[in-house]
Amino acid sequence: MNEHVHSKPLSIDITGMTCASCVLRVEKSLLKVPGVTSASVNLATERATVHGGDGDALLSAIAKAGYTGSKTPEVHDHGGHHHHDEDAAILRRDVLIAGVLTLPVFVLEMLSHLYMPFHMALTALVPTQVLWVAYFIATSIVLFGPGWRFFKVGIPALLRGAPEMNSLVALGAGAAYLYSVVATFAPQLLPEGTRYIYYEAAAVIVTLILVGRWLEALAKGRTGEAIQRLVREQAKTARVQRDGKTVELPIEQVVAGDIILVRPGEKIAVDGEIVDGSSHVDESMISGESLPVSKTVGAAVVGGTLNTSGSFSFHATKVGGDTMLAQIIRMVEEAQGGKLPIQGVVDKITLWFVPAVIALAVLTFGVWAVFGPEPAYTFGLVNAVAVLIIACPCAMGLAVPTSIMVGTGRAAELGVLFRKSEALQQLRDAKVVAFDKTGTLTEGKPALTDLILDDDFEHDEVLALVAAVEAKSEHPIAAAIAAAAEKAALSLGVATEFQSHAGNGVTARVDGRLVSVGSQRYLGHLDFSDFANAIEKLADAGKTPVFAAIDDKLAAAIVVADSIKPTSKAVIAALHAIGLKTVMISGDNRRTAEVIARQLGIDEVRAEVLPAEKVSTIKALRAFGVVAYVGDGINDAPALAEADIGIAVGTGTDAAIESADVVLLGGDLGGVLNALAVSRATMRNIWENLGWAFGYNVLLIPLAAGVLYPAFGILLNPMIGAGAMALSSVFVVSNAQRLRTIKGVRP
Repeated sequence: MNEHVHSKPLSIDITGMTCASCVLRVEKSLLKVPGVTSASVNLATERATVHGGDGDALLSAIAKAGYTGSKTPEVHDHGGHHHHDEDAAILRRDVLIAGVLTLPVFVLEMLSHLYMPFHMALTALVPTQVLWVAYFIATSIVLFGPGWRFFKVGIPALLRGAPEMNSLVALGAGAAYLYSVVATFAPQLLPEGTRYIYYEAAAVIVTLILVGRWLEALAKGRTGEAIQRLVREQAKTARVQRDGKTVELPIEQVVAGDIILVRPGEKIAVDGEIVDGSSHVDESMISGESLPVSKTVGAAVVGGTLNTSGSFSFHATKVGGDTMLAQIIRMVEEAQGGKLPIQGVVDKITLWFVPAVIALAVLTFGVWAVFGPEPAYTFGLVNAVAVLIIACPCAMGLAVPTSIMVGTGRAAELGVLFRKSEALQQLRDAKVVAFDKTGTLTEGKPALTDLILDDDFEHDEVLALVAAVEAKSEHPIAAAIAAAAEKAALSLGVATEFQSHAGNGVTARVDGRLVSVGSQRYLGHLDFSDFANAIEKLADAGKTPVFAAIDDKLAAAIVVADSIKPTSKAVIAALHAIGLKTVMISGDNRRTAEVIARQLGIDEVRAEVLPAEKVSTIKALRAFGVVAYVGDGINDAPALAEADIGIAVGTGTDAAIESADVVLLGGDLGGVLNALAVSRATMRNIWENLGWAFGYNVLLIPLAAGVLYPAFGILLNPMIGAGAMALSSVFVVSNAQRLRTIKGVRP
């Protein structure tokens, strides 16, 4: 059964994390804080979600782990700004500084290696020692200017016995730099034949990894674009009626109960209900539906949606953090900050990854020093540095959360909210999709579907007389008949002498005519022979009619039924096309339920199921595999919670939505297909990322260690390793961006 934590979690932004080993260390520190029941840290969002514990104690624990934490501001306060924007600007500046200083060192040194005449000309022009000192100055500025971030974080982490990605860069670039410094200023300490410099390697390593970080920050900024777009949808001001005047107020000053005026082309400020006027409203922001929706008096409007045509006034019902848009943003952020079950395995592997790489680098140096050709120590150093630099734990750490972030953001744009990120993984494995009937597959509102007349009566005449009587009744069937008459623009007479016989029918006089409406039993004294065939056909279709008699003569058989939603049949067909079993769970009698299931093409019907029995029905369906349940009513809440994946139709009750893992905004069942499409695409993307991240390390670390040298004479230059490491993270984040192109599925 799904567990729903009710305590409000604390969200904390964390700076300084670079790889998955950072994530696990921060989590462990947070879990040690008294009162903390759970802590989840996300590398892609750079955010921790913590249940329990004191805020200051949590920030202190993060600081002790070597990182900086700050409480996440309320979403409606940050105006769509993302801290990766700042990161990218700072990194761009540092990349430019490092690039300008590194380029001459790299070009001069590489050309000297590759083209001997250039080397001879350069040393004739500038003495070698002077050249090496110039390299030393430029490289020192690169390492202790833009590159200081790696040493500032990496070395303390190493000394704490908790090395991470910065430690690898600091060790690799630092080793190449220190060896070069010794060769420059104390060459006598090195054996003859090993007095070489690697300033260009140290500088290029730092510069390339900074370039990778910069590209990663830019990509991460795009990753959070879905949230930023939602935040930008919020109106900044509202035109409010106060003290008999219309004043324009900041959105923060609007309170529930205010009357707000909306003109054509304006955004609706907060949630509410129209009290005057009518219009068409573009609700694509919350439902993904491109066609504007007609709105009249009494209709609900949602903050952030766009008024396209008419003007109207509405009564504010929800403001601030209570609006649907604010709730959507919160849900998406929570899902983006969550973890899939697969992430736990990745985190455990990467926790040991960095120490293993350092051990492998030491082993590489030792093997080359003992068994390698001369200059053995130089070979050992270069290959050990290559091992340290090419290892990329950040790609492994970003593989899962970045895909989750983009996938859940794209889902929100398609009108699907994953309230729990775990549902992304589980939904892909669904074998059965079970549906509640009323309000989910059907409209949930009784409507007049059949009016079968006796030859002696006219359609409008009968409908007008019956509607006039039923207008006095509060029964759902009465409301449906009255609505049909209103839709047909019929003029209704006044009913007098109204009598109601509970459970049977009603009688009244309209314009002097006696009108009776009720069951066959209630009107049993009349002759039903003319309606025998109609009654039989309706029974075969699972429909139960009521009858109307006028002046004691049977006039019509009337069928009021819950009509099927327009997209239901196409959604069921689409689910079958991708190999899923469909089930309808209904409290209706079996005959009616089976007729609807047959019309929709549903595989299996569980009828006459009481609300309390839905949970046991879901459990029984698990025999077929992972079960997704789609429902909308308050009686669906237990079933939504019991199902492996609970999917709530967004037009349903708050209780149903709170119990669900996935929410379909706008009530369109096509959202089920969108949810499945996003789930499958996201999981496929995650496996691509993991395959790349782990495959990259498994293949290239041995290559960096020099395993191909004995047979083929191939060694990996640390500079190439630095470039490959940088590109590895960029690949993972860029690959996740492809999820932004997922197309919405139209049934």
